[in-house]
This record gives sequence, structure tokens and C-alpha cells, in this order.
Amino acid sequence: MKKSIKVLTGMFLIGISLLSCNSATEKEKAVEKGIAVGENNQISYQVGDHLPNDLVCMVNNAYMGKPQLPVPVEGKTYYGCCDMCVGKLNNDESARMAQDPFTGKPVDKSTSYIVLTSKEGAVAYFESEESYKDYKIKNKSIQ
Repeated sequence: MKKSIKVLTGMFLIGISLLSCNSATEKEKAVEKGIAVGENNQISYQVGDHLPNDLVCMVNNAYMGKPQLPVPVEGKTYYGCCDMCVGKLNNDESARMAQDPFTGKPVDKSTSYIVLTSKEGAVAYFESEESYKDYKIKNKSIQ
């Protein structure tokens, strides 16, 4: 009995240390990209930053600041903030698509390059990072 408690305790400690390593890695990646990291290790995105897909409600087209509900559709993953959004992403193809602001081409939100465009949380979907960089050169409102 004592051996199994020691083994479980050891496994728990290893798990905690692995989680700590992953957090540090994410923090380091953010710092390398010039993204601010708060005291509680929460990444703070600014207007013009590239956002991880899972932090965006793809129905409301808004940065939510925390992981959203994954919605797998036809082998791709979209994200929504509530059951209504999950239903819309599952049933309405137009909710899964956007228009690249630079090229005007339709883009699939699950594979797009998502950028924070306002302090209020609005986002834009680009077909690539290069498209966003070209847009940024022509449109000085996003720095």
C-alpha cells in the first residue's frame, strides 16, 4: 500500500513538472514574439497580434481571452463560445468562412491567419501571414 502511494505521488509530481515546462515554453514563445505576458503568466495580446485559433469565437469573430469550445466539422476544427455558436458552426457553412481583408478571397476560418484588429476584441481572418503583412503595409490602422 505504501509503495503504491509513493508511486502515485511520484507520478503526480512528474505530471506537475511537465505542466510547468509546457507553461514556461508557451510563455517563452510569447516573449520571443514580442507578446506581453502578465504576472499570472497569461498572454496579453495587442492589436495587430496573431491569435491562436482556440482563443477566438469564430461565430462572433471575437478574441475571447480563453480557450473556446472546439467544433470538429469535416476534419477541420472551428471554435465557438457557447452551444448556439457550436450549432451554427456545425450547420452553417457561412459561419466557417470569412473574407481576407487584403485579397478579398474567401478563407476557411479553421486554417486562416487570425489577427486581433481592435482593443474591443474584433478579429480578421487572412489567408496567410504574408497577406496580413501586405495588408498592414497598405492599412496603417493595424500596427
